[in-house]
Amino acid sequence: MDFRLIFVMDLLDGVVVHAKRGEREKYVPIHRFSSIVTSSDPARVLETIKPKEVYIADLNRLMSTGNNRPILKDLRTRNMDLRIMLDYGVKGMEDLKEAIDAEMADKFILGTETISIELLEEASKSDMINDICISIDLFNNEVLTSDTRLKIDPLQLIKELNKFPVRDVIVLELNRVGTKSGIDFEFLARAVELSEHDILCGGGVRNCEDVHKMAAIGVKGALVATAVHEGDIPSF
Repeated sequence: MDFRLIFVMDLLDGVVVHAKRGEREKYVPIHRFSSIVTSSDPARVLETIKPKEVYIADLNRLMSTGNNRPILKDLRTRNMDLRIMLDYGVKGMEDLKEAIDAEMADKFILGTETISIELLEEASKSDMINDICISIDLFNNEVLTSDTRLKIDPLQLIKELNKFPVRDVIVLELNRVGTKSGIDFEFLARAVELSEHDILCGGGVRNCEDVHKMAAIGVKGALVATAVHEGDIPSF
């Protein structure tokens, strides 16, 4: 099955934390939750899980409480064969240039939580970045954004993104993250139908059965963490 299983690590104050429903003030170090890892150190988590591809979110950047840049650079240096996607809380072209110049990842995520449509337009015209990956950050089926031009129906936004040279569109349902509450397969099927880009799913993935169902409707990959840490999706 040609389906991307992308392991997720959320970094906060230098450690991997267990993300749940986007309630960041309640996140705890992952070793206190996981049945797979005994440490919340990012390097040791990767050594244990051994993923082929990882999505990393720098929560300090997203929350404007600093950054995890030294750790991210170290992870890149230690794992040159690992495909790394990074949400660095990019808000403008200067942020994007900083992240690219630091060579912390293979791909950088532009998430609706922090970007504007103007940034997406500017990034699309820039030669700084080849593969643009967009994360449509949702909470209770609404786009999480401060840009009124992005604050539209999620499916309409997915259709609007067809105008841009985007590689991946991540549908990230933050209210489902860390809950294993299941997937809205009908919504994902509509997203696949409307999008000219690869659709990836994040939030609510329960097990391998969910993975097979997503693949069957044309979803190209899934962001997974909780189901891996609880042993419902085998380690990579």
